[in-house]
Amino acid sequence: MKANRHPSRVPVFFFALLLTLFPISPVMAGMLDTGALIHAATAGAERTELVQRLGSPDVREALTRMGVDPADAENRVARLTEAEVADLNARLDELPAGAGALEVAVIVFLILAVTDLLGITNIFAFIRPSR
Repeated sequence: MKANRHPSRVPVFFFALLLTLFPISPVMAGMLDTGALIHAATAGAERTELVQRLGSPDVREALTRMGVDPADAENRVARLTEAEVADLNARLDELPAGAGALEVAVIVFLILAVTDLLGITNIFAFIRPSR
């Protein structure tokens, strides 16, 4: 009788070991709202649009001028969340390339002119510092 009991313990032991190594987790099901489904469907389209923009020759040239590898930029876009992709697409649509360059140049000129007037710098020869 002892020989008959021993083989039944081995499968029970392995079954108990399997249950502890691979815990069974319950599957959760829930309702999906229409907004979440639409957002999930459009997220892929926004990401492909952003990758296409990065693939254009002028953007690739601008990235290499700034010292950014275009492949690294595409990898970074692949790791962005859907909210970040939507935000980046919105900002790219609002600001054309080179927008605000004139304003920045005027502000820098005014700051340098004021520092020349105060005598802090001596950049422009036509500006005499006030004493």
